[in-house]
Amino acid sequence: MQNPAREKTTSALTQGVHDIGLTVPNLHQTKDFFMEVLGFKQVGEKPEYPAVFVSDGEIMITLWQAVNVESVTEFDRRNNIGLHHLALAVVDIPRLNELHKRLREIDSVAIEFPPEPLGGGPTQHMMCAIPGGIRVEFIARG
Repeated sequence: MQNPAREKTTSALTQGVHDIGLTVPNLHQTKDFFMEVLGFKQVGEKPEYPAVFVSDGEIMITLWQAVNVESVTEFDRRNNIGLHHLALAVVDIPRLNELHKRLREIDSVAIEFPPEPLGGGPTQHMMCAIPGGIRVEFIARG
């Protein structure tokens, strides 16, 4: 299934995603998840902010430390305005299954659903909440 969003549009003023910024309750735990579990590299940081910049070579994700973690309200995808989820591409379905197996073993990750067909096609996806509660979808083309 071809992603219609990937078609080039000459009238668009933008050219894809530069980076995504996520505010997290535990900067080090979330950074470790991206680096140790997903293989991202740290490409920068701003300790005084505090923020860390990680990348998989295609996209950069900025992680900011929430200031008042005690007053944070858990995300409710049906009622909150803002980021519903972050979708990351996975190389292929065997790697998606490998990632699912690995994520099941991490206490700070909550699997919403395991790999399953997306839209009835050969593409598969899975959804989870990573450390800090941010929903991440992983998608592999069939």
